[in-house]
Amino acid sequence: MNQPKATQKPEASVLVWFRDDLRVDDNPALAAACASGAPVAALFILDDEAAGEWRPGGAARWWLHHSLVSLAASLKSLNIPLILRRGSSSAVLPDVVAAMGAMAVHWNRRYLPWSKALDSAIKAELRAQGVEVASHNAAMLREPWEVKTGAGGPFKVFTPFWRASVSMGDMPSPAHKPTQARGFSGVIASDALDAWNLLPKTPNWADGFSSHWLPGEAGALDNLQRFLDKGLLGYGDGRNIPGKVGTSRLSPHLKHGEISVRRVYSLVAEAVTQRPELADDAKKFASELGWREFAFSLLHHFDDFPTLSWKAEFERFPWVTNTTHLKAWQKGQTGYPIVDAGMRELWATGWMHNRVRMIVGSFLVKHLLIDWRAGERWFWDTLIDADLANNAAGWQWIAGCGADAAPYFRVFNPMTQGEKFDPDGVYVRRWVPELTRMPNAFIHAPWTAPSEILQHAGVRLASTYPRPIVDHAKARERALAAYASLKTTP
Repeated sequence: MNQPKATQKPEASVLVWFRDDLRVDDNPALAAACASGAPVAALFILDDEAAGEWRPGGAARWWLHHSLVSLAASLKSLNIPLILRRGSSSAVLPDVVAAMGAMAVHWNRRYLPWSKALDSAIKAELRAQGVEVASHNAAMLREPWEVKTGAGGPFKVFTPFWRASVSMGDMPSPAHKPTQARGFSGVIASDALDAWNLLPKTPNWADGFSSHWLPGEAGALDNLQRFLDKGLLGYGDGRNIPGKVGTSRLSPHLKHGEISVRRVYSLVAEAVTQRPELADDAKKFASELGWREFAFSLLHHFDDFPTLSWKAEFERFPWVTNTTHLKAWQKGQTGYPIVDAGMRELWATGWMHNRVRMIVGSFLVKHLLIDWRAGERWFWDTLIDADLANNAAGWQWIAGCGADAAPYFRVFNPMTQGEKFDPDGVYVRRWVPELTRMPNAFIHAPWTAPSEILQHAGVRLASTYPRPIVDHAKARERALAAYASLKTTP
C-alpha cells in the first residue's frame, strides 16, 4: 500500500514592521531579523485609524510617499520584499504574520500616546499565538525612561535633563546596515503605493517640495555630509541666520527615521576628532539633538502633551478666536515681513527655519492671542518634519505653557528680530518678492518708509503688500495683560 506523502511545512520566516524608521542603516529591528538567518519580509502599515487626529498631515504624507519608494529600493537590494497595507495595525499585522507563517516579528519602538498601548496589545496577541516578538530602540540616544531625576521621576527642565543624559556615559554607537539577508520568497498581497493617494491634491501645493528636498536614506546622508563639510563650523551663530543654510536640515529625515540620531551623533563626534576646531559648534548641535530627546521624554511621560497646556492654569487663558487674523498668518499676509517670509517658506518648501518658527509662533500666540493649538495644527499639516513631540514642545515653549518654556513676558518684536537675524533682508526678499527693492533700512518695517521710498521700491501698502494687521506695541500690551490675568483668575 502506498503511504501518503508528507506535506512539507513552509520554512518559518521573520517579519520586520517598519514605522518611523524608514532606513536600512542602524535599524535594530531589521538587523535582528537578518541575523536570525530566516527568510525576511518587511511591512509598512498606513494606519490612520490608530493615529486619529494625529494622522500624518499633507506635507508629511508627500514625504512618506517618496520615502517608501526609497525604502523599497534599499530593501530590494537585500532581496527583502516590502509589503504595503492600509488599515488597522491590530488587524493587518496578525493577518500578514499568519499569511507568511512568521515565527517572529521585530519592530522599533515608538513613543506616541496611542502607539504604546497599541504595540503592547499586538505584542500580547502575537505571543499568545506562539510568535516571538521583539521591540528595539532605533529613535533615541536614551530611552525616555532611562534619564531620571534623583527622585526617579522625569525631568521637567531641559538643562539638567541633558546634563544627566550626557553624564550616563558614551552614547550608544550605531550599527551598520546588513550586508546580506535571506529574503522571503512567498507571495503576500500588497497595496500599490499610488493607491494610497499620499501626494497632495491641493493645486500647486507641494510642487516645489522636490526642488528643495530628496526624501529617503540617500538624501539624509547627503544632507548630513553637507552639514559636516560646510555647516557645522560656525553652527552656533549660523543656525540663527535664516538667509543662509546654517542648519543641518536633517529634521524631516530624523522624523521619518531615514537616518538615526545615533548615526548623526556619531559622525559629528568623529568630525570633531578630525577637526578639533569644530568642538564648540558640535557641542551646541548635540544640545539641539538633546532638545529632541527632551521633547520625546515629555511626550512619553505626559500623554496629553499635544492637546493640553502642560501648565494647567493656561487652560484658562483668554485666547481670541479671529479667523481673519489666523488666515492672514497662515498665508503670510500679516504685514510683518519676517513673519510673512517664514509662513511663505513653509508653504513653498514644507519647512521653516527654526529661528523663524519661534518668531511666527510668538506672533500668533502673543500678538494675535490665538490659541497655540491652532498653530500646532497648521504646522502639523504643512511641515514635512511634523513630529508630534517636537511640534507640541515647540508650541508650548513659545506660548509659555510648556516645560522649561519661554517666560510669558518674552514677546518677540518681529522688526528687531528681522534686523538682528536678517540684517540685509536676504531671507525676506527671497520669500516676499514684492519687497525686493525695499532698502535695508525699511525692509523689516515697510510701513515706516517715506512715500518716495515706497514709490521707488514699487510698494503700495494695502495693495501690493499689506499693512500690519495689528500694532506691535498695542499687541504686546494686550498680551502682557492677558498673561497677567492668569495670576488673578481663580
